[in-house]
Amino acid sequence: MAAIAGIANPEKIDIVDEILDRISYRGNQIKIVPVQQAVFGMIYSNLQPIQADHIQHENLVCDEIADGHYACAKSVANSLSLSRDTLGVAPLYYGRDTQGDICFASEVKGLLGIASDIHELPPGSRLNGGKLERVSSIKPKTTLEQPSTVLAVELRRRLTDAIQSRAQGVSHFGSLLSGGLDSSAIAAIARPYARHMDTFAAGLEGAPDLIHAREAAWHLKTRHHERVVQFEEMLRVLPEVIYHLESFDALLVRSSIMHFLAAQVAADYVPAVFSGEGGDELFAGYAYLKNIPLSLLQEELIDITNRLHNTALQRVDRCTMAHGVIPWVPLLDPQVVSFALQIPSSYKVRDGVEKWILRQAVKDLLPPELAQRPKAKFWEGAGVANRLAEHAAKAISDEEFMRESVLPNGWELRAKEELFYYRIFRERFGELDNLDWMGRTKQIPVQ
Repeated sequence: MAAIAGIANPEKIDIVDEILDRISYRGNQIKIVPVQQAVFGMIYSNLQPIQADHIQHENLVCDEIADGHYACAKSVANSLSLSRDTLGVAPLYYGRDTQGDICFASEVKGLLGIASDIHELPPGSRLNGGKLERVSSIKPKTTLEQPSTVLAVELRRRLTDAIQSRAQGVSHFGSLLSGGLDSSAIAAIARPYARHMDTFAAGLEGAPDLIHAREAAWHLKTRHHERVVQFEEMLRVLPEVIYHLESFDALLVRSSIMHFLAAQVAADYVPAVFSGEGGDELFAGYAYLKNIPLSLLQEELIDITNRLHNTALQRVDRCTMAHGVIPWVPLLDPQVVSFALQIPSSYKVRDGVEKWILRQAVKDLLPPELAQRPKAKFWEGAGVANRLAEHAAKAISDEEFMRESVLPNGWELRAKEELFYYRIFRERFGELDNLDWMGRTKQIPVQ
């Protein structure tokens, strides 16, 4: 991913410079390009640089991660047009400055203090001349009536194509590896496309993810790197994680810490990493999904997939790009998503086994103990468990929580842990009245 920014006024180059300055860690070079009635800028990674003359010629700037994943700004007929991919893999936010000019950036922090009334551009949407319209979305599809063996082969083929298209022409890349099904499957499929492949994991001492990641790395013959973290180090890095994440959502922050630290290690070795994000949403990986009738499962999977843009995908983007590392999410490739939506629900949850069809698709690539490993939440597998919640419960009294649990915009914080994170968020960003751009994790039944 890159960073893009701009404003619908060609005389305000200094504002674009300021926005890009704030998010300069996302890349290593700056281009400022006045085009018609706007001025665009971008910070890009050294993986796939975009030349300024191309931007000038097309009157656009685009954060194009891979086929089908993008955030773009274009100057058309004296009007600024913003657009974003269907799932919202590439981030994009917009607002208006004090003179009413629309400005945009890849991260909210780029716009704070410059723009008011900041919004996230919704996935699959276009903002054209101030008018917002939805142009694409994830919708239910007719299921395929084919044997599971046939569907597993096709799923494997599409995943392979998605991975190959990203790895092609890149001399060196890595993979985030938790030892769970999704990350192990992606690393296994990607392994033949790298002469030497690096994998990365982080967790507290003895964490299940560290143990299983070592097993996967040994099986795949990767150069494995792990970050063994002490609880005190987690507390020290929290302000930095929350600053980059731009959220105080408890589950999102909790699951971001080890992700952030693993990506920090990756930055010393590779320019890009594969991530297994999206497998749980497309193939029913969460425990509560087993209790949903199969007739209603597709509807729930579509709902949680459509929520990824400002929750889990935001975590993937911010935790990696904080260190200038590009994340690839092949499970959310448009061709994979389209096919996954056509797979019968009975092949996703079968005999109480979640993600059954995905397991079938990669069972020859992984040892049985990895191919059949049950789903563990990222923060659980990394050994975090409820330690942060317990720490927050000791740090914040009941009276403090009652007094501070309602935010200026009317949101109610769900727990002391969330207030603990919000206090850090407020120190970094101030007390914001407008949080319309921020996503919150969907509350699901406790298992």
